[in-house]
Amino acid sequence: MRLSSLFGVAAVFLVSAGLCLLAARFAVIAIEDQSRSGVLRALDEEGLTWTEVDSSGLQVFLAGTAPSEAGRFKALSIAGGVVDAARLIDQMLVEDSAEIAPPRFSLEILRNDSGISVIGLIPSAMDRDALIARIQAGVDGHEVADFLETADYPTPETWDAALDFAISSLERLPRSKVSVDSRRVVVKAMTQSEQEKRQIEIELARSVPDGVRLGLDISAPRPVITPFTLRYLIAENGAGRFDACSADTEEARDMILRAAGEAGLSGKTDCVIGLGVPSPQWGRAAVEAIAALARLGEGSVTFSDADISLIAAEGISESEFDLVVGELDAALPDVFALHAVLTRSEDKEQEVPEFIATLSPEGLIQLRGRVGSEMMRSTADSFAKARFRSDAVHTALRVVEEDLPSDWPLRVLAGLEALGYLSNGAATVTPDLIRVSGNTGRQDARQEIAALLSEKLSDGASYEIDVTYQKALDPVSSMPTPDECEALLAEVQVDRKIRFEPGSSTIDAEGGAIMDDIAEIMRKCGDLRLEIGGHTDSQGRAEMNERLSLERARAVLAELRNRRVLTASVTVKGYGETQPIADNSTEEGREANRRIEFKLIRPEPIEEIQTTLESLEEPVDEEAGDEGQGDSAE
Repeated sequence: MRLSSLFGVAAVFLVSAGLCLLAARFAVIAIEDQSRSGVLRALDEEGLTWTEVDSSGLQVFLAGTAPSEAGRFKALSIAGGVVDAARLIDQMLVEDSAEIAPPRFSLEILRNDSGISVIGLIPSAMDRDALIARIQAGVDGHEVADFLETADYPTPETWDAALDFAISSLERLPRSKVSVDSRRVVVKAMTQSEQEKRQIEIELARSVPDGVRLGLDISAPRPVITPFTLRYLIAENGAGRFDACSADTEEARDMILRAAGEAGLSGKTDCVIGLGVPSPQWGRAAVEAIAALARLGEGSVTFSDADISLIAAEGISESEFDLVVGELDAALPDVFALHAVLTRSEDKEQEVPEFIATLSPEGLIQLRGRVGSEMMRSTADSFAKARFRSDAVHTALRVVEEDLPSDWPLRVLAGLEALGYLSNGAATVTPDLIRVSGNTGRQDARQEIAALLSEKLSDGASYEIDVTYQKALDPVSSMPTPDECEALLAEVQVDRKIRFEPGSSTIDAEGGAIMDDIAEIMRKCGDLRLEIGGHTDSQGRAEMNERLSLERARAVLAELRNRRVLTASVTVKGYGETQPIADNSTEEGREANRRIEFKLIRPEPIEEIQTTLESLEEPVDEEAGDEGQGDSAE
């Protein structure tokens, strides 16, 4: 009886233990399924479908291949929000990273009066010390502050060419910033004058290397105008014109031009905006004076700083003249002083003394007319020789014993100095008038002459300026384009050609004349990127012909250097017999194939690449940005 009771108790315990184990098993399975499904659902909602989730007891295993380390970390963070992070077992892999892109090599060279700074990242293969020494040597030994970093990556293909061009540009610009990378050079600089700015822009654009884009931001400061000059004239027919026009602001310029238009201004003109204005009320004073002259109908008004000279033509009534001048004097700002003259005819005709200086297109100067003393004749002769060339001055002045105006010497020298702004023309001086006429290659010559005469002559002095700007005389604007230069060099060899002694690279006796003409064209064209190509016929071995053609191209380059032509951007190449232009089976064809060609080296267009700085400067559209993020998430 006792034994059967013992077996019963044991059976109860065994059954209870089995039921507990079964219940625990179901509980574990439930927890595993709940954890796995919860984590998997959260990962799917975030688009991380590459993850694999498994569970074993309380542990949750994350597997799969993450596209990046950031993706792996994101998956862990999301799973940790569903189950305790201590239960997570990370078994995820990360895709192999693509080959790391090389850094963008670039540098900036800053130059001003205090020195030079070089900032940027350059290849480790570069000789850093040699680069700094080269920059220092090109800028007269100024101190160079080195802030360069290096990276051990291959040097980009066009890096050296871009850097060479940047350093050569820096040498021409004492106040500049040159930014360089392998495909682009950006030059920001300030020049002394508008003419210098135009010249530098042309030179830089012509010398940019192949595969490198050039960005230019070159500015010229406003000129200092002294004296600050304005001169407006109205002819008998009512047509108006400016001999000189200066303004201190764009608003003042617009006011002046508008007033001149209402006063009969004919033709296109502009005002020079510069520094040195005697009063902020300059624009208002000029408008009042031009309007007063328009009321009088004929004459001139001249501003020289704060001094105003108004000369009314003969025939205007004194009452009208007094009324207009009185109202103008009252309307002018306090700082301005008005001197008004009404021209009157002389009752008695008499011979008018004059001094005439003429300048020929060849640069020859002739002085004739009257002076009051030997000293004045010597002074005028010496002044002309100093202003022009001493061997180009012919003096035929007459010393007369008569009463010339007291300011006659001053008027003569002012006329000679004004003539210096012309390429050819004449300056005529009389007691009542100085007239300067002719042609010039300087766009601002009329302005400068008016300023000069206003400064040199007394108040009320009358002068006329009839100067025509000729583009052909402008040393910058008349410069041929690179394409025109290439055409001119080809045209020279249409009826004649550079010939060599048979089988030699020696130019024959008749080649000197054509080389002189080619050298003259290249001097006019300036620094061009040209290739001198040598070509032969097909007689002889190909290797020998290639070598001979190269030697002949080098001989032409040497002849140009002997004639002091700039050849820093000129290259030579020997093509041998590979590019015939005629049939080599005839003597005429072989003669045509033996030739020298000048070809312009043109940079190839390259795709615009947006830099990081440029992308940061662009405004961001928030709505577009949100849409872009949504697309990325999908």
